[in-house]
Amino acid sequence: MDTPVSPDVLRGLATALRAELAASQQQLRETFERDGNSVRLLRMRARTVDSALRRLWAAVGIPRNAALVAVGGYGRGELYPASDVDLLFLTPAQLAPGTEVMLEQLVGLLWDIGLDIGHSVRSVSQCVDEASRDITVETTMLEARLLAGSRSLFNELVAALAARRDPGAFFKAKRLEQDERHQRYQETPYSLEPNCKESPGGLRDLQVIQWIARASRLGASWTELAARGLITAEESRQLGRVERFMRDTRVRLHHIARRREDRLIFDHQEALAASFGMQATQTRRASEVFMQRYYRSAKTITQLNTILLQNISAALFPADDSVVQVINARFQTSRELLDVVSEDVFEREPSALLECFTLLQTHRELKGMTARTLRALWRARRLIDARFRRDPVNRALFLSLFQQTRGLVHEIRRMNQYGILGRYLPAFGRIVGQMQHDLFHVYTVDQHILQVMRNVRRFTMAEHAHEYPLLSRLITAFDRRWLLYLSALFHDIAKGRGGDHSQLGMRDARLFCRQHGLDAQDSDLVVFLVEHHLSMSSVAQKQDLSDPDVIRAFAALARTERRLTALYILTHADIRGTSPKVWNAWRGKLLEDLYFSTIRVLHGEAPHAAGSPDRQEEARHLLRYFGLREGVESDFWSRLDTVYFMRHEPDEIAWHTRMLYFQADANAPVVKARPNQVGDGLQVMVYAPDQPDLFVRLCGFFGRLGYSIADAKIHTTSHGHALDSFILLNPNGHLNSRDMIALIETGLVERLQSDVLAEQPVAGRLSREVRHFPITPEILIKPDERKQHHIMHVTAADRPGLLYSVARVLAAHRINLHTAKITTLGDRAEDVFLISGDELEKSTTLIRLEQELLDELAIS
Repeated sequence: MDTPVSPDVLRGLATALRAELAASQQQLRETFERDGNSVRLLRMRARTVDSALRRLWAAVGIPRNAALVAVGGYGRGELYPASDVDLLFLTPAQLAPGTEVMLEQLVGLLWDIGLDIGHSVRSVSQCVDEASRDITVETTMLEARLLAGSRSLFNELVAALAARRDPGAFFKAKRLEQDERHQRYQETPYSLEPNCKESPGGLRDLQVIQWIARASRLGASWTELAARGLITAEESRQLGRVERFMRDTRVRLHHIARRREDRLIFDHQEALAASFGMQATQTRRASEVFMQRYYRSAKTITQLNTILLQNISAALFPADDSVVQVINARFQTSRELLDVVSEDVFEREPSALLECFTLLQTHRELKGMTARTLRALWRARRLIDARFRRDPVNRALFLSLFQQTRGLVHEIRRMNQYGILGRYLPAFGRIVGQMQHDLFHVYTVDQHILQVMRNVRRFTMAEHAHEYPLLSRLITAFDRRWLLYLSALFHDIAKGRGGDHSQLGMRDARLFCRQHGLDAQDSDLVVFLVEHHLSMSSVAQKQDLSDPDVIRAFAALARTERRLTALYILTHADIRGTSPKVWNAWRGKLLEDLYFSTIRVLHGEAPHAAGSPDRQEEARHLLRYFGLREGVESDFWSRLDTVYFMRHEPDEIAWHTRMLYFQADANAPVVKARPNQVGDGLQVMVYAPDQPDLFVRLCGFFGRLGYSIADAKIHTTSHGHALDSFILLNPNGHLNSRDMIALIETGLVERLQSDVLAEQPVAGRLSREVRHFPITPEILIKPDERKQHHIMHVTAADRPGLLYSVARVLAAHRINLHTAKITTLGDRAEDVFLISGDELEKSTTLIRLEQELLDELAIS
């Protein structure tokens, strides 16, 4: 142990060090402003802080068997002007007397000298335990660097961490962490005020690659990754350029803000542009010039991040690359990715530039494109010229993208990311990365358009029906809804040209419709929606909706209920696509009131019927057919929400009502079963007071009887009862459905009334297809629009007990299950759950939940 100095000496040393650090910070800033060398600034600042820490460590007299360790970015030897200084006080298992007091004294001195520190005090075993539980801690210590104290203890830590590190598990955890982070930033780098560190396309996306490469011993620099063939030499140089720009941006931002600030907020964008020497042009501000460069850099990072993650995954999880499935003469599948049969496919057949996106829509098993396909796509984008755009084949391919039942938003985003969309629609290309300086948009024009398309698309998806039930009901009944997606694409396409963008966009839309062969009726609808996409919000928010003349004028504009409904859907999606903070219930109520008031006028002033959807009316007719008096269903139906009626057919609604209307308040479970009305198997209804593990128990019960669950609809009534319905299939064909009904109805009631724990289903065999062509499980958990629930998407190879496995993990984490939609496509399960729970609100526990689900779904 070094001899500690007196308190007075320590105070004097702290005062001197504070002055030295401030002077060094100023000198480094002045040097950077002259030479622009951010690497040198970061390293010199780290060395300056190193020196100060070592002097204080020695002065306090910490025992020599302890160690002071730099971790995180500081451990990497880089320290931004306003970044935290992350430290680990590494101690032996047994602390010497007085050590804790000394460490507390040291922490106080570190604050006194002006450092913002983040610190922890751990032994080697505690570090290993924390790293095994928390991927963030493991990542932080990946770049640990000894500053002072016991080298042998530090070496013991490094060896212990390396011994337990699993590169494959680390890769999966970091990829899940990146996905979760991207979701927090709406999965776009094109926010008007992006975070240059955390947003998609920011520094963190580069660091994720570096951490994974280091943990996997694949390389410590871009040139080393290129030497291993994971990227090309040109891509290595590109990464170096964009990393340098992002690093320079963050350094300058810290200097301008005079604090830790990583958001490129409007207040700082002009100053940032000036610090880079950028000047305004005749049409753009200096800040817009700077932000366009930022967006280009972010796009490059997201592209190369995708390529590198794919190639690292292939290196860590080798598979038989010879196992490919041919799709056609141009494309094949490889490792669940779309692959070109040769790298000159696009040059030989340019139409393949659009075809590849339609293939991703129609082939559910594909999760993206191979790295070589992405590279070939990017190189060939300039083949899309005027001649390409005139080709009827290409026009038909582009239009078919909007007419597919799935994948539209994903593929349009991908087309934009790789420059295909802007090449095919030059008008769209002009608004890529274009800023919007107003009080409500938070995205560039192109990203706002894609957000609006995404919002319209979500109305069609049953798993999102609880968010905006009326809109979901309206779009479900809307014929040729792909016209709404097309209208969303064009609604703001003319922004930034000068003049009325609605009128200019209308002309673009009319030309597109004519060139792509839309009939007059469809063309008129698209043109109307683009021209008047602001009209409904303007009337609703700025005019007196109690004035009959206002309503009649708006009805004259809409002319038909179809056009009115389309405009309502687009307007709703457009407002919510500006910013998460813009939409509120008040605006929604104004739009809804205007919609229904206009409907009354279009129906000849007929009073608005506050009645039920069509399927409720059909269910009522069925109830009358079975002899139930009128109104008998009212009390029971009042406890059910719109989502229930959307997800159940009239026959199911009538069956549930007949079984339950007279015992809706029953505390005893009610179980009813009948032969499935469509196809083989059984249809089972369970009605009981809700309980946390109910779904697990049901899955286990059905599984042990030998049934597989083909479909499950999970609902909770307004008075706390579970109303769950299942379609059960008998995969082996040895169960007599009629005989099993009584067993299920009595046996399940007995189980639910007892305290018997959930029973695990009997394990079964995997199909040959799953064994030879395994499906990599995927878990995607996102908050819903209203931030009240989360939506969990599960994709995995179907097998006996799959749903039970998912339900058990959710129950273990105390996740509440509200609704579930189970879809089995051959051997592929695609399930959607509406869930809630405290663990979903924290990144660490959310990542742990996702990893446990993935482990549970993995086929060993």
